[in-house]
Amino acid sequence: MKRVLTYGTFDLLHYGHIEILRRAKALGDYLVVAVSTDEFNDLKGKKAYHDYETRKKMLEAIRYVDLVIPEENWEQKISDVQDYKIDVVVMGSDWADSDRFDYLKEYCELTFLPRTEGISTTKIKEDLGLQEPNNDINQIPEPKKMVKSKFNK
Repeated sequence: MKRVLTYGTFDLLHYGHIEILRRAKALGDYLVVAVSTDEFNDLKGKKAYHDYETRKKMLEAIRYVDLVIPEENWEQKISDVQDYKIDVVVMGSDWADSDRFDYLKEYCELTFLPRTEGISTTKIKEDLGLQEPNNDINQIPEPKKMVKSKFNK
């Protein structure tokens, strides 16, 4: 069984979210979605409209999603890959030119999927006047390097 993992806040669920989940699931047999907790969003300076439990329930109702887990910090990705026996981590293509997640290649395949053109939660919030334009992806900190142990691949 090929297992796929992706990460996100998944607030104001929209067609773009469904598309990335559909395409991620098509890469394997089992899709794990790590959803940012409210506390983690606070650390990132992000405010979600729906709380974590609501976002989790919405994702669990999507047929492409097999398991929803909490994303509580930047450093958990390697342990998620190991704990859930992940073969592929899927990230949005806006990360493709960054080496920010290259460390995962030591543990699994890393795939970048294009976002659905013309739609994003940020754009929806801006269009509704709920957020000022300027959500710079480059402000996200680098994850801490993990020390190899006998338990790592």
